[in-house]
Formats: sequence, C-alpha cells, structure tokens
Amino acid sequence: MKAGLMMVFIFAALGLAPAGLRAENVGNIKCLNCHKRATPNVVMDWKFSKHSSEGITCAHCHGLEHTSSKDSEKAKLPQPSTCAKCHEEQVAQFRRGKHAISWAAMKAMPTTHMLPMALTKGSRGCGSCHKIGEKSPEEVAKLKAEGSGYGHAACDSCHTRHAFSKVEALQPQACQTCHMGFDHPQWEMYSTSKHGVRGLLKQSGVLPKTASGPVCQTCHMQDGDHEVRTPWGYLAVRLPLPEDEEWRKDQTTILQALGVLDTEGNPTARLEIFKAADVARLTQEAFDIEREKLLDTCTQCHSERFASGELAKGDELIKKADHLLAEAILIIASLYQDGILDKPESYTNAFPDLLTFHDAPRPIEQRLFLMHLEHRMRTFQGAFHANPDYALWYGWSKMVQDLTAIQEMAEELREKARNTGEHCEKSDTVTYTEVAKPTNQSLK
Repeated sequence: MKAGLMMVFIFAALGLAPAGLRAENVGNIKCLNCHKRATPNVVMDWKFSKHSSEGITCAHCHGLEHTSSKDSEKAKLPQPSTCAKCHEEQVAQFRRGKHAISWAAMKAMPTTHMLPMALTKGSRGCGSCHKIGEKSPEEVAKLKAEGSGYGHAACDSCHTRHAFSKVEALQPQACQTCHMGFDHPQWEMYSTSKHGVRGLLKQSGVLPKTASGPVCQTCHMQDGDHEVRTPWGYLAVRLPLPEDEEWRKDQTTILQALGVLDTEGNPTARLEIFKAADVARLTQEAFDIEREKLLDTCTQCHSERFASGELAKGDELIKKADHLLAEAILIIASLYQDGILDKPESYTNAFPDLLTFHDAPRPIEQRLFLMHLEHRMRTFQGAFHANPDYALWYGWSKMVQDLTAIQEMAEELREKARNTGEHCEKSDTVTYTEVAKPTNQSLK
C-alpha cells in the first residue's frame, strides 16, 4: 500500500499523473487513509455524498496545507465563499437573507458579551444557531485563536457536514435544532399544527408524495430560494408605524423599550444597529415583498381571500399583544420616574430595556422579560404557524397573567415605599402623550 502510494506521488511530481490524479486527488488519498482511522464516520459521510461522486475532495474545501496530525490547525475551514465557487446562486441568495447576518444580529444584542464564552463563541447557547451567520476572515481567525473550536461555517448548519445533503436540508427537521424552544418554538408550533401533521405524514409515506403537506421550506424558501426572511421579523416590530392610533402608541412604547427610540421618540444609535443586522423590516416596501412571497405560497392551496384573512388575523394578534406589553412597560417606567425603583445606568432612556433579557435586574423586570421574549413571541408566532393552542394558552393567556403580576408587584413596591417613608407619591403613570410623537418620516 505504501509503495503504491509512493509511486502515485512520484508520477505526480514528474507531471506524469493520469487525469484525475492532480495534487488535490493525490492528497485526498492521504487524507482518507489517515481519517479512516481518526474520524471514520466523517469519511463515510463524504463517500456517500454528492461531493464524492462529483470529485470534490478534501482539498477543495480544506486546502493542501494540512498534511499530518501535527499541523491540523492549517486545515482551512470552509466559508460561504468556499461553497460559492460551485454554488454561486445559492450563496448569493443566502447573503441577501437573514441567516447570513444572524451572527451580527446576535452580537448586536447589548448583553451578549456578558454571556460565558461557551454559550456564544463556543456554540453552546446563542452561538450554536447564530453561527450560520457569515463572518469575516479576521473574525474567524480571532475565534480560532480564542479556542472556539468549531462553528465558523454557515452552509453546514442545514447541509450537515460531511454529507452536505440537499435531501436532508429539504426536511423540516433540518430547521428544528434552531427553531425551537423558549423564544422561538416554531418547530413545536409547526409539528402540532395541521400543516405539520400532514407534512410529517407525507414524509413518513402515510400520505402520498402528491398530497399537500407544507414543510418549513415550502413557506420560507419558496422555489429553493435561500434568501430567508419574514415580514414581521424576529421581534414583530416594523416601520412605518401603524396608522391605527392606539397600535401606533403601543409600538412606539415597545420601540422605546427596545432602545430604538429615545424618550422623546427620536431614533437612537441602536436603530442603526437594527438596520445593519436586518432585525426588522424598516420600510413598507420591504414588508410588502415578504408578505407577497407568503401569499404566493399560501394560494397554492388556499384562495387569496382566505390566505390574506389568516395573515391579517396574525397582524391583529400582534396589535392586541402589543397593547398588553406596552401597558406593562409603562408601569415599570412610572416606577423609575417616581423613584420607586432605581433605573440601571445602562438603560439609555426612561424605559426598561427589553434587550437586557435575563440580565434584567429585579423580579418585576424579569417578569417583563418573560412577557416579551417568551409569551408575546408565542402569541404571534402561534398565530402565523396555524397553532391556536400556542397562540392562546402558551402566549396570550400567559401575557394576561404577566400583566396582572406586574401590576401587583408594582403596587407592592409602592406600598413598601410608602411604609418606609421613601419618596412614594404616585404620579400619573408614564404615558405615550408625555413623549414626542414620532413621525414615520423622523424614523427614516
């Protein structure tokens, strides 16, 4: 075996290697011989992949610099730019969508840096899913130097290495790892909805292949388009602000608590971060484009009237949920204003900062965190994923309970302040009318 391999290298060095035995192919033999022992299942995945049958070798993705167990750090880690050499259209689509900037979106959150490294760069928390976002070569080098180990690639989040299977990436389970759990339980919603039940029955063969049974990719990757994005985005806030006066007030309050608007209703530096991370749709045109994509998909099975009506119900539920959340935000803001609670120095305006998440300082703000990131999310996501149980019992009902608890905690704090002789005069609760009413023009 060694003699045969030596002859291959000699022929290659003399330029006498037959077609198919270029440097990367010769190197691949060496890669496989070593990795059959070191990582046998990696080799097995590659052998059964389309890459293998098309002659895509280890060197095409990892380069030729790594030649032994002593220099494994020289192996290049593939980036979307690596995949683009063959999959130019798909990578271009990916780069226009939300997945490509999900790493930037994670870093845009003000308390991300406070998490243990294992939960971000070490891919045991936010970073495990947000790693799908593209990173600069400099950032990848920095991550490697910090010992993050893996999670630098993007495409393999859905096309798992080293099979890189299109068939796998087309299954709804490919989305399940990230789109589940506390703040985005789309898998739980989808899989127990009528859409999900039919999709999974079709997948298992109980329903014929010709049956309608949408999966995640049906609605969010129409015709295989890798530019994944939704109309309402992650936080269900957008610009321009609604025409409905009450909803406009409530969305303004929420945007202030997100730190996107200041106390006077003017845009802040955080709005620019939102824009860069594509966290929300910030023009009517951007929203309409994504809504039309969904309607085009829905009308493959439903009438346009029915589909439009169902999406409008989701919008209406956001409106109602926003009213509950805005009231809770204003209750806590009034506690800051009256000196009942000390407002943390890191909060940039008169409102509690929703993006501090679980780092909110006290039980009442912690309850607001749950109301916003868990229960409001489930209210509107449940509506758009056709799951009434999530929309009602895991979402709306919990928000009502949250508001009641926050009202009670606020009154207890005021009573305690009165009994201890501290400043406790109750002012009128902070209201929307106490700040300047922002115009859509001012937010551009």
